[in-house]
Amino acid sequence: MILDKGNVYLLLGSNLGNRIELLTEAVQEIEVRIGKVFAFSSYYETAAWGNPDQPAFINLAIGLNTFLSPFAVLHQALLIEKQLGRVRLEKWGSRLIDIDIIFYDDLIIENNDELIVPHPEMVNRRFVLEPLAEIAPQLIHPIAKKSVAGILADLEDEQRVLKI
Repeated sequence: MILDKGNVYLLLGSNLGNRIELLTEAVQEIEVRIGKVFAFSSYYETAAWGNPDQPAFINLAIGLNTFLSPFAVLHQALLIEKQLGRVRLEKWGSRLIDIDIIFYDDLIIENNDELIVPHPEMVNRRFVLEPLAEIAPQLIHPIAKKSVAGILADLEDEQRVLKI
């Protein structure tokens, strides 16, 4: 399905291997397969969330324009993860690369079997909100009806997120 150009915000993360190199490769593949990146956050290092007994993650947020549907973006992101060596063994386990769709325009998609947009846990996770607020602080969450900066300001998650 081809749509008018849409704005998509992704969060990328890695906690294995050369994390920054893997994130750079993922962004390059995203530009080839999904769309033109128009915003790129700093890198942020955080302890692993959900399963803290693993190496720290480096995360970054990107904004891009795409003509792909949300499901096509998801499909391409999964292909990029696989191409870069991701193997899904356990929930919240270590990974070479992780690519999550945070927002696709102001769409609300609740296909629990495949895709939920906006990302359902983003409002609870500092490691998502810090990099996203760097590139899109005024972006309005279509369900919470608050800006990314506003959600971050009210966040109770005290996880340390270090800009590197």
